[in-house]
Amino acid sequence: MRKIIAGLFISLDGVVEAPDQWHFPYFNDEMGAAVDATLGSVDTMLFGRKTYDSFAGAWPEREAAGGEDAAFAKILGDARKIVASNRPLDFSWRNSERLEGDLIEAVTALKAEPGPGPIAMSGSVSLVRQLLAAGLLDELHLLLHPIAVRKGMRLFDEGEAPVPLTLISSETFRTGVLNLHYAPAERVGQGTYEDAKTHLRQQPEG
Repeated sequence: MRKIIAGLFISLDGVVEAPDQWHFPYFNDEMGAAVDATLGSVDTMLFGRKTYDSFAGAWPEREAAGGEDAAFAKILGDARKIVASNRPLDFSWRNSERLEGDLIEAVTALKAEPGPGPIAMSGSVSLVRQLLAAGLLDELHLLLHPIAVRKGMRLFDEGEAPVPLTLISSETFRTGVLNLHYAPAERVGQGTYEDAKTHLRQQPEG
Protein backbone atom coordinates (compact mmCIF):
# COMPACT_ATOMS: atom_id res chain seq x y z
CA MET A 1 0.00 0.00 0.00
CA ARG A 2 1.51 3.32 -1.07
CA LYS A 3 1.65 6.25 1.31
CA ILE A 4 0.22 9.67 0.56
CA ILE A 5 2.33 12.55 1.87
CA ALA A 6 1.05 16.15 1.76
CA GLY A 7 3.25 19.21 2.11
CA LEU A 8 2.07 22.74 2.91
CA PHE A 9 3.50 26.16 3.67
CA ILE A 10 1.63 27.49 6.72
CA SER A 11 1.76 30.64 8.87
CA LEU A 12 1.69 30.87 12.66
CA ASP A 13 -2.03 31.61 12.56
CA GLY A 14 -2.75 28.63 10.32
CA VAL A 15 -3.07 30.40 6.95
CA VAL A 16 -2.16 28.30 3.90
CA GLU A 17 -3.66 30.50 1.18
CA ALA A 18 -1.48 32.42 -1.31
CA PRO A 19 1.92 31.55 0.21
CA ASP A 20 3.55 33.40 -2.71
CA GLN A 21 2.56 36.60 -0.90
CA TRP A 22 4.37 35.83 2.38
CA HIS A 23 6.56 32.76 1.98
CA PHE A 24 9.56 33.80 -0.11
CA PRO A 25 11.45 35.92 2.49
CA TYR A 26 11.90 32.70 4.48
CA PHE A 27 13.12 30.48 1.66
CA ASN A 28 16.69 29.22 2.05
CA ASP A 29 18.75 26.14 1.31
CA GLU A 30 17.28 24.27 4.29
CA MET A 31 13.75 24.77 3.04
CA GLY A 32 14.80 23.86 -0.48
CA ALA A 33 16.19 20.58 0.83
CA ALA A 34 12.96 19.89 2.73
CA VAL A 35 10.83 20.45 -0.37
CA ASP A 36 13.21 18.36 -2.45
CA ALA A 37 12.98 15.51 0.06
CA THR A 38 9.25 15.25 -0.66
CA LEU A 39 9.06 16.19 -4.34
CA GLY A 40 12.59 15.80 -5.70
CA SER A 41 12.20 12.15 -6.73
CA VAL A 42 8.42 11.84 -6.90
CA ASP A 43 6.82 9.67 -9.59
CA THR A 44 3.15 10.34 -8.76
CA MET A 45 1.41 13.49 -7.54
CA LEU A 46 -2.18 14.07 -6.43
CA PHE A 47 -3.69 17.53 -6.83
CA GLY A 48 -6.85 19.49 -6.25
CA ARG A 49 -7.89 21.43 -9.34
CA LYS A 50 -6.85 24.92 -8.15
CA THR A 51 -3.38 23.83 -7.08
CA TYR A 52 -2.94 21.88 -10.31
CA ASP A 53 -3.89 24.94 -12.36
CA SER A 54 -1.31 26.99 -10.44
CA PHE A 55 1.45 24.42 -10.99
CA ALA A 56 0.54 23.88 -14.64
CA GLY A 57 0.64 27.62 -15.21
CA ALA A 58 4.20 27.94 -13.93
CA TRP A 59 6.37 24.83 -14.02
CA PRO A 60 6.23 23.91 -17.74
CA GLU A 61 7.50 27.42 -18.57
CA ARG A 62 10.27 27.11 -16.00
CA GLU A 63 11.34 23.79 -17.50
CA ALA A 64 11.39 25.30 -20.99
CA ALA A 65 13.33 28.35 -19.80
CA GLY A 66 16.21 26.17 -18.64
CA GLY A 67 16.94 28.18 -15.50
CA GLU A 68 18.26 26.98 -12.16
CA ASP A 69 14.97 25.25 -11.28
CA ALA A 70 14.56 23.57 -14.70
CA ALA A 71 15.74 20.19 -13.37
CA PHE A 72 13.13 20.28 -10.60
CA ALA A 73 10.50 21.40 -13.12
CA LYS A 74 11.36 18.40 -15.30
CA ILE A 75 10.85 16.03 -12.36
CA LEU A 76 7.38 17.47 -11.86
CA GLY A 77 6.68 17.28 -15.57
CA ASP A 78 7.77 13.66 -15.84
CA ALA A 79 5.71 12.61 -12.81
CA ARG A 80 2.22 11.19 -13.18
CA LYS A 81 -0.15 13.97 -12.15
CA ILE A 82 -3.64 13.00 -10.99
CA VAL A 83 -6.21 15.76 -10.49
CA ALA A 84 -9.31 15.47 -8.32
CA SER A 85 -12.02 17.59 -9.92
CA ASN A 86 -15.80 17.51 -10.23
CA ARG A 87 -15.70 18.68 -13.83
CA PRO A 88 -13.87 17.64 -17.02
CA LEU A 89 -10.45 19.22 -17.53
CA ASP A 90 -8.30 20.06 -20.53
CA PHE A 91 -4.68 19.23 -19.80
CA SER A 92 -1.72 20.98 -21.40
CA TRP A 93 0.91 19.66 -18.94
CA ARG A 94 2.20 16.25 -19.90
CA ASN A 95 1.40 13.11 -17.89
CA SER A 96 -1.76 14.65 -16.41
CA GLU A 97 -5.06 12.86 -15.87
CA ARG A 98 -8.30 13.29 -13.99
CA LEU A 99 -9.15 11.15 -10.97
CA GLU A 100 -12.27 9.29 -12.05
CA GLY A 101 -15.20 8.29 -9.85
CA ASP A 102 -15.86 8.73 -6.15
CA LEU A 103 -12.94 10.50 -4.43
CA ILE A 104 -12.51 8.13 -1.49
CA GLU A 105 -12.90 4.97 -3.57
CA ALA A 106 -10.56 6.28 -6.27
CA VAL A 107 -7.82 7.35 -3.84
CA THR A 108 -8.10 4.04 -1.97
CA ALA A 109 -7.56 2.24 -5.28
CA LEU A 110 -4.67 4.57 -6.13
CA LYS A 111 -2.90 3.74 -2.86
CA ALA A 112 -3.22 0.04 -3.68
CA GLU A 113 -1.41 0.42 -7.02
CA PRO A 114 2.26 -0.62 -7.15
CA GLY A 115 4.84 2.11 -7.14
CA PRO A 116 8.41 2.88 -6.04
CA GLY A 117 7.56 5.46 -3.40
CA PRO A 118 4.91 7.64 -1.82
CA ILE A 119 2.30 9.67 -3.66
CA ALA A 120 3.03 13.35 -3.04
CA MET A 121 0.69 16.28 -2.57
CA SER A 122 1.50 19.99 -2.48
CA GLY A 123 -1.11 22.53 -1.46
CA SER A 124 -4.61 21.27 -2.35
CA VAL A 125 -6.01 22.17 1.07
CA SER A 126 -9.58 20.97 0.52
CA LEU A 127 -8.28 17.62 -0.70
CA VAL A 128 -5.93 17.32 2.29
CA ARG A 129 -8.87 17.87 4.64
CA GLN A 130 -10.99 15.23 2.93
CA LEU A 131 -8.22 12.62 2.88
CA LEU A 132 -7.39 13.25 6.54
CA ALA A 133 -11.05 12.81 7.47
CA ALA A 134 -11.20 9.56 5.48
CA GLY A 135 -8.01 8.16 7.02
CA LEU A 136 -6.21 8.13 3.65
CA LEU A 137 -3.47 10.69 4.32
CA ASP A 138 -0.40 9.05 5.84
CA GLU A 139 1.82 12.06 6.58
CA LEU A 140 1.32 15.83 6.77
CA HIS A 141 4.48 17.91 6.32
CA LEU A 142 4.09 21.52 7.48
CA LEU A 143 6.65 24.26 6.96
CA LEU A 144 5.53 26.61 9.72
CA HIS A 145 6.59 30.22 9.01
CA PRO A 146 7.14 32.73 11.84
CA ILE A 147 4.56 35.18 10.55
CA ALA A 148 0.88 35.83 11.32
CA VAL A 149 -0.74 36.49 7.96
CA ARG A 150 -4.11 37.35 9.56
CA LYS A 151 -6.24 36.73 6.48
CA GLY A 152 -6.90 33.91 4.06
CA MET A 153 -7.88 30.24 4.13
CA ARG A 154 -6.61 28.25 7.08
CA LEU A 155 -5.61 24.62 7.03
CA PHE A 156 -8.45 23.55 9.29
CA ASP A 157 -11.87 25.17 9.10
CA GLU A 158 -14.45 25.04 11.85
CA GLY A 159 -16.05 21.64 12.40
CA GLU A 160 -17.31 19.28 15.01
CA ALA A 161 -14.68 16.52 14.89
CA PRO A 162 -11.13 17.15 16.16
CA VAL A 163 -8.19 16.00 14.04
CA PRO A 164 -5.56 14.43 16.34
CA LEU A 165 -2.04 14.15 14.93
CA THR A 166 1.22 12.60 16.11
CA LEU A 167 4.47 14.52 15.63
CA ILE A 168 6.95 12.30 13.76
CA SER A 169 9.85 14.73 13.48
CA SER A 170 10.69 18.40 13.83
CA GLU A 171 13.50 20.66 12.67
CA THR A 172 14.19 24.37 13.14
CA PHE A 173 15.65 26.30 10.22
CA ARG A 174 17.93 29.34 10.57
CA THR A 175 15.05 31.56 9.44
CA GLY A 176 12.85 30.39 12.31
CA VAL A 177 10.73 28.18 10.06
CA LEU A 178 9.76 24.87 11.66
CA ASN A 179 9.76 21.74 9.52
CA LEU A 180 7.07 19.59 11.17
CA HIS A 181 6.09 16.09 10.08
CA TYR A 182 2.83 14.64 11.42
CA ALA A 183 0.92 11.40 11.04
CA PRO A 184 -2.73 10.77 11.97
CA ALA A 185 -3.20 9.69 15.57
CA GLU A 186 -5.88 7.73 17.34
CA ARG A 187 -8.71 9.97 18.48
CA VAL A 188 -8.29 11.01 22.10
CA GLY A 189 -11.25 10.49 24.41
CA GLN A 190 -13.05 13.53 25.79
CA GLY A 191 -11.76 14.10 29.31
CA THR A 192 -13.49 16.13 32.02
CA TYR A 193 -12.35 18.74 34.53
CA GLU A 194 -12.63 16.15 37.31
CA ASP A 195 -10.42 13.76 35.29
CA ALA A 196 -7.77 16.47 35.03
CA LYS A 197 -7.86 17.22 38.76
CA THR A 198 -7.55 13.51 39.58
CA HIS A 199 -4.56 13.19 37.25
CA LEU A 200 -2.82 16.15 38.85
CA ARG A 201 -3.37 14.78 42.37
CA GLN A 202 -1.72 11.52 41.31
CA GLN A 203 1.48 13.23 40.11
CA PRO A 204 4.49 12.98 42.45
CA GLU A 205 5.55 16.18 44.17
CA GLY A 206 8.77 17.73 43.02
